[in-house]
Amino acid sequence: MRTLRDVKIGKNAKVVKLHGEGALRRRIMDMGITKGVEVFVRKVAPLGDPLEISVRGYELSIRKGDAEMIEVE
Repeated sequence: MRTLRDVKIGKNAKVVKLHGEGALRRRIMDMGITKGVEVFVRKVAPLGDPLEISVRGYELSIRKGDAEMIEVE
């Protein structure tokens, strides 16, 4: 299983599945990260947290703990 956290800077990935439950999963979906959407990893902070991604035409910062719950291909 490959997660969003494993995607290298400058690479695209397609969301396959969201892990997690309840409010956490809902929050990820509210940010526009849903099954089938393409994401582009723009930057990673010097200590690895957070990641800056482009999704649905806007930039989004996401914690690496949340990124681990997003399975990609």
